[in-house]
Amino acid sequence: MPTPEPSRSIRCVFVVGPTASGKTRLGVSLARHVKGEIVSADSRQVYRRLDIGTGKDLAEYGLGNNRVPYHLIDVASPTDEFHLFRYLSMARTAITQIAAAGHVPIVVGGTPLYVSALMDDYELEGGEPDSALRAELEKLSDEQLLAHLADEAPDIHQRTDKTQRRRIIRALEIARTRGDRGDASLPASLTPLLLAPYYPRERIHARIAERLDARLAEGLVAEVTALHAQGVSWERMEWLGLEYRYVSRHLTGALSHDDMRNTLLAKIRRFCKSQDVWYRKMERNGKEIHWIPEGNEDDARVLVEAFLSGEPLPSPKIRLKDILYGPRSNG
Repeated sequence: MPTPEPSRSIRCVFVVGPTASGKTRLGVSLARHVKGEIVSADSRQVYRRLDIGTGKDLAEYGLGNNRVPYHLIDVASPTDEFHLFRYLSMARTAITQIAAAGHVPIVVGGTPLYVSALMDDYELEGGEPDSALRAELEKLSDEQLLAHLADEAPDIHQRTDKTQRRRIIRALEIARTRGDRGDASLPASLTPLLLAPYYPRERIHARIAERLDARLAEGLVAEVTALHAQGVSWERMEWLGLEYRYVSRHLTGALSHDDMRNTLLAKIRRFCKSQDVWYRKMERNGKEIHWIPEGNEDDARVLVEAFLSGEPLPSPKIRLKDILYGPRSNG
C-alpha cells in the first residue's frame, strides 16, 4: 500500500479523556460518520485475552460489513513486554496506511503517554529492548553498569537516574543501539484535533463505580482465573493494570471479594485523577482539547467536519485547567 510523502500532513482525530468517559463509543460513532478507522492508544488493549478488564468493548465496533476497522488491539501476548517503541512503530504504520487508503485515522485511548508520544512525534533513542543484551547486563553490578555507561555514552550517563537499576540498564542498552530507530518514525507529520468527553468529577466517579460493578458481573474474576491457567503468572498480573493486579490478589487470598472491589474502585478513581493532571498539563503547554459535554456525538461531528474541511475551529468552550475542585470547585 502506498504511503504519503514525507512533507504531507495527515489530519488525525484524537479522542482522549479519563477512564469511563465513553471514548470508544464516541470514537466509533465518529468513524462511522467520516469513514474512519480506529487506532487504539490504550497500553493494555494491545494484549490478547485481556478483554473485560481493559474495556475493549469490541461489540461497539460492529460486525461484518458494518464493522469499523480497528488497530493496535489484540496484537501481543499478555506474557510479552509491550513498550512505547513498539507501540509508536505499529501506530504510525497504521495511521500512514489508513490515510493512504483515503480514510480518517481516529486515535482513541486513555493512556496519555501514548497519545502525547504519537501526537508530538517522540524521537526515541535506540532500538527496541533487547532481551539477550538485557540478560547480559543483568549480570553486572550497578557500579559496573554505570562505569560502562560513562565510558560508552557520557551524555546519556549524565542524564540517567542512577538510583534505579532498570533505568541504568535501559540507558546502556540505548547507548549500544543508538541510531537504530527501526521503522518507528512517521513519514508524515500529524495535524491533530483533540476531542474528549466531559463529565464533572462526581459523575465520572459514579461512572467508574458503575463500570467496575458491570465488569465484575460480566466475569472479570473468571477472566483473570483463565489467564493464570493459560500461563500468565501472578507476578505478571501485577504489571497488567489495576484490575488484574487486585483481582489476582483476591484469587491468591490476600483480599476478600469486597475488599478487592473497594480497593480497586479507589485505585481507579486515583488513576482517573492522574489522567486529569496529565490533560491539564497538555492544555497549559498549549494543546487545545475540545471537551464535549457528556460526549455529545452531534457536537463532536460538527467539529470533526470543520477540521477535515480545513475550516477554522472555535475555541474550546471548556478548559480543564480552569476547573477547580475542592472548596473552590467550579466543576
